[in-house]
Amino acid sequence: MFTGLIEEIGKVVSVRQDSLEIECKRIQSDLSIGDSIAVNGVCLTVVSFSSHRFKAEVMPVTLRATNLGGLMPGIPVNLERAMALDKRLGGHLVAGHIDATAPILDKREEGDALLVSVGIPTGLDAFIIHKGSIALDGISLTVAHIDDRQMTVSLVGHTRNSTALALKRIGDAVNVECDQIGKYIQKMVSIQYGGNASHGTRHRSEKLSMDYLMEQGF
Repeated sequence: MFTGLIEEIGKVVSVRQDSLEIECKRIQSDLSIGDSIAVNGVCLTVVSFSSHRFKAEVMPVTLRATNLGGLMPGIPVNLERAMALDKRLGGHLVAGHIDATAPILDKREEGDALLVSVGIPTGLDAFIIHKGSIALDGISLTVAHIDDRQMTVSLVGHTRNSTALALKRIGDAVNVECDQIGKYIQKMVSIQYGGNASHGTRHRSEKLSMDYLMEQGF
């Protein structure tokens, strides 16, 4: 489990079908074999490390389902170690399990902030709300604006300087992980109001819609 507060920007050394090697300066200071590290928000397991780099296992399906498959040597990546329970949760609960990737559609300055607009992946619109939490490339961010096609987040100066998101260009893909709480709520509401075939009631799809909620009196 992670918080979405990036600890360091690492640099890709190599990408293979079964491993990813990253150059870093700080986060390996207390690493152990088997530890979890989020690379661009993807939870990976450390298999070896030295004073300036680490290697993590990665499955081919992970490379295909996230933007890790597009990494090349020299590309900067966001790094975060698994959260410690004796520290404050400054971001939000991030599992490191990516829901989808989405392209950056626009970047623009607004005062000291950088506004980044990202496409909303198909099927995830129910979990993305105005002023809600979203993890993009592992960064805990707040949705500043949303419409039918895209969501916009605002990067303050610290986030711009301490993550790799500001370095990305329009068209680049980011990893998207929605807030887990919303997923659990959808699951529970779908079962409660959609019916469950194992209890003798008519089975419905678990996907909620505005029409279905109105039918149920919401």
